[in-house]
Amino acid sequence: MSSPPPSTASAPVEISRIALTVHDLEGMAAFYRQALGLADLSSEPGLRRLGVDGRTLIELRADAAAARSSRHDAGLFHTAFLMPNRPALARWLRHAADTGLRLQGASDHLVSEAIYLADPEGNGIEVYVDRPRSAWHDATGAVKMATEALDLNALVRAADGPWTTAPDGLVVGHVHLQVGALPEAEAFYSGTLGLPVMARYPGAAFYGAGGYHHHIATNVWNSRSAGRRSYPSTGLAELVLATDPSVEAGIIARGGADRMEDPWGTLIALEPKAA
Repeated sequence: MSSPPPSTASAPVEISRIALTVHDLEGMAAFYRQALGLADLSSEPGLRRLGVDGRTLIELRADAAAARSSRHDAGLFHTAFLMPNRPALARWLRHAADTGLRLQGASDHLVSEAIYLADPEGNGIEVYVDRPRSAWHDATGAVKMATEALDLNALVRAADGPWTTAPDGLVVGHVHLQVGALPEAEAFYSGTLGLPVMARYPGAAFYGAGGYHHHIATNVWNSRSAGRRSYPSTGLAELVLATDPSVEAGIIARGGADRMEDPWGTLIALEPKAA
């Protein structure tokens, strides 16, 4: 089995997978197969697991009775799929153009190059590649992030062949969440989960383990003052973090269990990192 990219694999906490509550199970599974090249890994009534190289990256849970989440609710802003290298992102960008995927934006974040879209039920998606870790920091040593225009022409020229399917090194590099307030989010994601704040934007904060620019981000751009999520509802059902034993015990001690909710009811689960 191929290892995830070193930028995430070396961290004591990283994203294992996400679960989404969906209305159209088959349509959503088809989208993630066709748009991102994920493989069907397992299925049972009302459930599909998709990923790469035998690793589940996304779990789809059908619930026809779930209320449709509002863009102003707390919950998922986007799931970010990290490509193992720049040519892989370039191949995917060509695939997106060739298949008519509707892209919503593209940004140079200094630490990464990122392309944005959404799935058929409105869940945000980022597909990105990291720049070398040596390029992430300013003169003070702090992680420096920004949102600038991405040169798509230069990126697509980096393609070294056609897109066929998702590369084995693909991982969920980070998950960006909508929250009701940043101080309460920081108390949970930094205080309880133990993730240092790596960077701040107006209305957003970025948390990362092991020096990574961020594994989790939170923002209030659409969701300021949002209350607790109501269930059942579409969107993020669960975020699963893979943790080293060296940090897992501390998180459980602070959070009270290996499954916990953030202040808005978003479910966070812990599992041991693969050896």
